[in-house]
Amino acid sequence: MKLPRRKVITASCVATLAAGALAGAALPTTASAAGAQSTYIVLAPQGQSTQRAAARVTAAGGTVVANYTQIGVLVARSANPGFETAVAGSGVEAVASTAGLGTALEDSTTIEATDVTAVSAPGDPTGEPLFGLQWDMVQIDVPQAHAVTTGSANVVVGVLDSGISSTHPDLATQIAKDKSVSCIGGVTDVSEAAWNPTTSDHGTHVAGTIAAAVNGIGVAGVAPGVKVASVKVVNDDGFIYPEAAVCGFLWAADHGMQVTNNSYYIDPWEFNCRNDARQRPVWLAVQRAIRYSQSKGVLNVASAGNSNVDLQHKFTDSTSPNDGSYPVEDRTITGACVDLPAEAPGVVTVSATGPTRMKSYYSSYGQGVVDVAAPGGDTRFRNLGTPSTLSDGILSTTFNTTTKTNGWGYKQGTSMAGPHVAGVAALALSAHPGLQPGALASSLERTAEALPCPTGVYNPVPKLAGFEATCTGGNRNGFYGAGEVNAYNAVR
Repeated sequence: MKLPRRKVITASCVATLAAGALAGAALPTTASAAGAQSTYIVLAPQGQSTQRAAARVTAAGGTVVANYTQIGVLVARSANPGFETAVAGSGVEAVASTAGLGTALEDSTTIEATDVTAVSAPGDPTGEPLFGLQWDMVQIDVPQAHAVTTGSANVVVGVLDSGISSTHPDLATQIAKDKSVSCIGGVTDVSEAAWNPTTSDHGTHVAGTIAAAVNGIGVAGVAPGVKVASVKVVNDDGFIYPEAAVCGFLWAADHGMQVTNNSYYIDPWEFNCRNDARQRPVWLAVQRAIRYSQSKGVLNVASAGNSNVDLQHKFTDSTSPNDGSYPVEDRTITGACVDLPAEAPGVVTVSATGPTRMKSYYSSYGQGVVDVAAPGGDTRFRNLGTPSTLSDGILSTTFNTTTKTNGWGYKQGTSMAGPHVAGVAALALSAHPGLQPGALASSLERTAEALPCPTGVYNPVPKLAGFEATCTGGNRNGFYGAGEVNAYNAVR
């Protein structure tokens, strides 16, 4: 079945940020021409020092640009076309070029809201000028939760994305600037310009859903009392490379963030296969980074993706790669292939719902994969597929990268569902300090509102092709996991 290609998972927007790679034979390695620098991920054996690996990088004509000693991973650059062969040996478990492994970030249409009149609404989200358009916040009982807590400033949510506008009036007071960074190229840059958006406002939209201020301007976030940190992993061409994602997880872990939101997938391939010679080093590096962050007390939230794929039952992907690096081809997905970071152990995986609390037409799903659901928008259900109704998307903060102006607008996707869960997690942690990642994840599931499987084959958009889906399970099922998160239940 051919499905619309999801990119950074937004519909992760209906655009998507997704993580992933595909199955099948090993991808051809792109050899760099002499003089052209390529980037590589080099892994030392698990639990061992990177010292010998770094020495081999130098001997092979490469330069170490980032050394993540915490997890035994190096990011290296080299113009040597034989670098991968030359660096192999004692002290190196695996090496892979990241050329062609970037995933494009695709943003959905943004409609800017204008004529936003300031009102006095201290602490009351319902008084925000645009709150009447935020059906998503009402759906998960955010106003009731705010009567208990709006969140603690001691809780910081890392937004691994395309950057956050530091001048946005709904976000300027919400950003932990001392914890924000650009991880582009796997190298950290803490300058404010580096972690601001340049070509995409995806991260700005995500950040607003999590923590837009209750200040009488614009919209309200799920947890306006907490802070967000911009951890930029999307480059100016709109790609997320493995070295940036690894950097982002480690930065969040080492800078006191308790929650991260991840609305993306890593690679041009929707699934990352650990039995593929080229993809395995990426799989290992990301897994190590995630495990390390969990050991440091970080709960990682990830979007399930926008391909309407049953992640429990692997299939044939006919839409990858999506970045033009290789010809698109059919590849059979096996149990060795996972959607990263969504299917990594310990990650809270989120599917999307619309205003009717039914699965959004684009949202991927899977029993045993999806943990919880949250509003991601569904602009197609009202008219059975076409035309769309933008107000059924998610309204949040935006940044026009052409005019460099801030605003508010709609996007949809599991990219929009994820930050609702990250925000609820931040509220829960504020109300119940000290929860460790496992306990916090369990709390999100325990306080979610169970949603039943639709009967028979589900398809809210019959005017469009390829969106049929079948739900399996009972109170906990493939479409919604434990159910749709509920902010009030989480803080009681």
